[in-house]
Amino acid sequence: MPFLELTLRCSEAEQPRYEAALDDVGALAVTMLDADADTSNEHAILEPGVGEIPLWQSMVLSALFPHDADALVLLAALESFDPGLEWTQVRFRQVEDQDWERAWMDQYVPLQFGRRTWIVPWNHDLPDGADAADAAVVRLDPGLAFGSGTHPTTALCLGWLDGLADEGELDGRRVLDFGCGSGILALAALKLGAAHAVGVDNDPQALLATDDNAQRNGVAERIEVHLPQDEPLAQYPVVVANILASALIALADTLSARVAPGGRIALSGILAGQEDEVLARYAADFEQLRADRLEDWMRVTGVRRR
Repeated sequence: MPFLELTLRCSEAEQPRYEAALDDVGALAVTMLDADADTSNEHAILEPGVGEIPLWQSMVLSALFPHDADALVLLAALESFDPGLEWTQVRFRQVEDQDWERAWMDQYVPLQFGRRTWIVPWNHDLPDGADAADAAVVRLDPGLAFGSGTHPTTALCLGWLDGLADEGELDGRRVLDFGCGSGILALAALKLGAAHAVGVDNDPQALLATDDNAQRNGVAERIEVHLPQDEPLAQYPVVVANILASALIALADTLSARVAPGGRIALSGILAGQEDEVLARYAADFEQLRADRLEDWMRVTGVRRR
């Protein structure tokens, strides 16, 4: 039976709060390991005193959820339960005795977003009837980083980029993909006519996946990737951030400063019902703000005030 596994690193003092939050959102099991030792040299806790539950000073918590659980919904619920904890370093993976990436590739089919944008796995061709000459094709092998185009938050951003391309708003422009994951949005922007893209993510594995996908799509010379602390300060005519609502709110000043006057922004990863707070946070710096919905998720877009 497959499961969705969540892992995060925490301190001994934080462990009860993290475990309570995980239990509250329906974790089937929660386990703990010493974060500062490998499994062959783990510090053993053998005979705790009466009433004691001794733990390591730093540990890795793992929680199992049903395989069809939505990772972003879980993250939003965890942040809502205890917003004082750090949830940005959470990692998800499917666990079972098989190669999940290859299983995904076997089941995945080409998907179209907007008029021209296609996300196509490596083992597929464009479907019959697709206009290959006009299509902006991203061939994707996302590895372990999030972002295959199938989630509504990603679909909302892809559709927005496709619409910008139809308006000529991507041609020759620089694009910032903040929270790039597999690089899907940056790659789509490049395929749609952008001149250069910058991907930022706090997960080094995401940067590796983005760089690998860029090379496979023949656009490696037109993209650069950075950890947030290494990101060069710049303004862009197009900025897209597909992260969580709480992060969008916390990073409002940072993201607003990245958008050039008159530039466009798209914010996604927002659960329905959270959009009003995001709109209010960005209203001072953006006009033409609007929220669009796909299933249970929202995308907020706007134009930077001049």
